[in-house]
Amino acid sequence: MVTKTLTITKEAYEQLKSLKRPEESFSKVIKRITEDKQDIMRFAGILTEKEGEEMLLAIKKLREESDKQLKRKLQL
Repeated sequence: MVTKTLTITKEAYEQLKSLKRPEESFSKVIKRITEDKQDIMRFAGILTEKEGEEMLLAIKKLREESDKQLKRKLQL
């Protein structure tokens, strides 16, 4: 395998290091974070209208419960 040496700042190194998973090489980190992302439109139509509505309702309920818990913690 051919390798190249890169010079980066200490700050850039620390940021890259923070993204590194256990047992992952820096080369793999760079490849993982720079790979092309999938187009979100590939998910269009994956749910039926009913499933979408149920999901939105569930999300709304979770947000409301989360807001209630936060207000209780903050004593608002």
